[in-house]
Amino acid sequence: MTGAAVVDVHDLDWQAVRYAADPVAVRARMQDVVTRMEAMLDSDDGIALLFDAHRASGDDRVIHVPATDETAPLWFIGDLHGDLLALESALACIRTEGNKNPGSPSRIVLLGDFVDDEGFSVETLIRIFELILQAPAQVTFVAGNHDEALSFDGTRFASSVAPSDFADFLNANLADEWIMRVGKLALRLTARAPRALFLPGGLLVTHGGFPLVDLHARLEEAGDWNEAACLADFTWARAHPKARRKMPNRFSRGSQFGHEDFTDFCALSTRMGRPVTHMVRGHDHVDDRYAIYPAYGGRVLTTVALSRRLGREQFGPHERQPTMALWVPGALPTVYRLHIPNELIHALFPATAADDQAAQSQADACAAAESTTP
Repeated sequence: MTGAAVVDVHDLDWQAVRYAADPVAVRARMQDVVTRMEAMLDSDDGIALLFDAHRASGDDRVIHVPATDETAPLWFIGDLHGDLLALESALACIRTEGNKNPGSPSRIVLLGDFVDDEGFSVETLIRIFELILQAPAQVTFVAGNHDEALSFDGTRFASSVAPSDFADFLNANLADEWIMRVGKLALRLTARAPRALFLPGGLLVTHGGFPLVDLHARLEEAGDWNEAACLADFTWARAHPKARRKMPNRFSRGSQFGHEDFTDFCALSTRMGRPVTHMVRGHDHVDDRYAIYPAYGGRVLTTVALSRRLGREQFGPHERQPTMALWVPGALPTVYRLHIPNELIHALFPATAADDQAAQSQADACAAAESTTP
């Protein structure tokens, strides 16, 4: 892969990471954290997260950031899906890198999808609440499709995406006041969360993609970045690694885009006063936990923070190296690949028979390919 530097991280305090990623200990803090998070949201001053000062209005979900402190590290952490271990490893890496270059405090942008896929969704949300409570002006997130898909009708939770095990878990615990309040807090934060950030130096930050080609004429004429279809594309669109163009499908929220689609959007956004040259995103659970697509000229980075193989991933080993990224003004962010010891991964996410079968299937496929290679 080309287009960005990759830093392999092996030497973190893994014992401290394991201690921090204790689901029981995190759950024990739930009542205090939920109470304080609700108080922050309900206060007269409300909540002011990183880059909120640049919102054009209180309803602005596509934030244009014309200038920011380039000396303060800005980190991007992709899809977590309840991966408490990956989150704590990423935070440990940020602290370690910060200690090497003390100065301005590090800032964090989470790329959404905090829940589902049989992870520690409640505990991961509690830790995100804690990050916000500790330093709201240094953290923000763009909503992911799994975050946006969650709903509550006053009686039960639901989700419009699969897997939806977090909604199922909430409904199985409707009698637990505090778990219910965690779910409702997640909804409140998602409702106000940005769907995209336009950073200085040309970086677009989003969970999924950008307004697809069928929206360009209307967007340029009206200038409404917050139009519903635009917000949906920022959150739901997927990157095709090689295609030149893809036809938008408004009957499905999972439309893809190609590299020429991205080039067209860069030209459009530049004409509209929001120059885009590069993009960092999550959404697509690539095997290596990051991808820099050659067809896009190394201008698009997908990064996901998943330390284990998800149940819906058909191939590959159970243990993975989650990634995160560090902002580089005017270029693609630097990728940090976290080599979590396998025993830590197994401690939180024990391998199943399905995991073993997936790993064997990949090994058999590789062996078959090698046997047919001249």
